[in-house]
Amino acid sequence: MSKINNNKKELSAEQAKELLHTLKVRFEKNMNRHKGIEWAKVEERLVADPGKLWILDEMEITGGEPDIVDFDKKTGEYIFYDCSAESPKGRRSICYDLEGLESRKEHQPENNAIDMAATMGVELLTEEQYRFLQQLGKFDTKTSSWLVTPPEIRKLGGAFFGDRRYNHVFVYHNGAQSYYAARAFRGLLKV
Repeated sequence: MSKINNNKKELSAEQAKELLHTLKVRFEKNMNRHKGIEWAKVEERLVADPGKLWILDEMEITGGEPDIVDFDKKTGEYIFYDCSAESPKGRRSICYDLEGLESRKEHQPENNAIDMAATMGVELLTEEQYRFLQQLGKFDTKTSSWLVTPPEIRKLGGAFFGDRRYNHVFVYHNGAQSYYAARAFRGLLKV
C-alpha cells in the first residue's frame, strides 16, 4: 500500500504531485468519460482534501486506474470509478465478503471485496453503476468484478459479479465464498 505520512492516511507532497499528474494525464486522454468537466476544478477539490487523494492513490496502486465518470449536480461531487480495462490486478482472487471467506474450509484467499473496499475508503459498484461504466468503454472483457449484492440474495449465500462478453454486459451470481484469479472489484469515490 502507499507510504503514509505521519501515520495518517495522507500522501507526501511528492506523492500527491505525482498522483495528480497521473490523474490529469488520464483525465485528458479520456475526455469521453467526463464531458463538460474541467480538470482545474477537480484538482482544486483534490488538493483541498488530502484524504481523498490517499484513497485515489490506493485505487491507483492496486491497478484500478481511477478516472472521473460523472458529476453529481445535487451534491456537487465528482465521481471517480476504477477504469482499468480489466479488473484491478491488486484486488483479484478474493471472496465477496468476510462471511463468504470464513465459510471456506480450504484454500482461503487473503481477503474479501467488502473489507478491502472499506479499508481503501471506496464503495463497490452497484449493477446500475457497472452498466453505466460499460457505456463509457469496454471493461472486463477477460476478467470480472464483484458488485454490490442485494441483502435478500446475500442471505441465501449468493453474490453478484459482472463482465463483458460477446459485446454484451452480463451480471451473474456465484456463491459469496468463491474466488477466481480473474475476479476483483471496482470501486467508486465521490470527491
